Amino acid sequence: MSRQSREFKVPDELANLYDFANSLDLRHFTHHGVRHVPGDQITNPQQLAAWMSARGLSRPGKITPAMLETALALRSSLRAYLECETAERRNNKDVLRSLNRVTARFPLVVEAHGGENLGLRPARDDALAGLSTIVAELHNGAASSALDRLKTCASEECRRVFFDRSKPGSRRWCVSTLCGNRIKTRMYRERHQPNQ
Repeated sequence: MSRQSREFKVPDELANLYDFANSLDLRHFTHHGVRHVPGDQITNPQQLAAWMSARGLSRPGKITPAMLETALALRSSLRAYLECETAERRNNKDVLRSLNRVTARFPLVVEAHGGENLGLRPARDDALAGLSTIVAELHNGAASSALDRLKTCASEECRRVFFDRSKPGSRRWCVSTLCGNRIKTRMYRERHQPNQ
């Protein structure tokens, strides 16, 4: 789990998924006079290996450019899925088709741990196998309904994935005092602008 997933109190069961989705930072707003520059933590195989290592997802072997492409396809499909409203996630055929296509590259095996405990483990046996953990988190989060609280900020200047900790689960912005206020202020100005 990363410092950010701990800071924003993302449940452990979704922490790698949250971190992976946010490894692409699309924020491009100005806050207190400082312009946020978008960035990507995973642009080459070495960065992907370092990202996985930092989260304990490393497996033996070298990450190839083709594996990087597969990982980025997974991230893209996950972000597209999380950008959908919760109800739309179950009905958006294009998003579901894309997600199914990419998650098929990360098969999982059910494994008994003793007692009544069952878990999912990667069926892959290569350097990219650790990303199967993210697919397992996607599955487990959907089964527990925790995934419904993992959302994308409604601000077009942000698009950061966040965990909605509000009681009704209806938050729209990652940080209401930042993204929410910026949008509300802009809407207020537009409503009160004299007609030209």
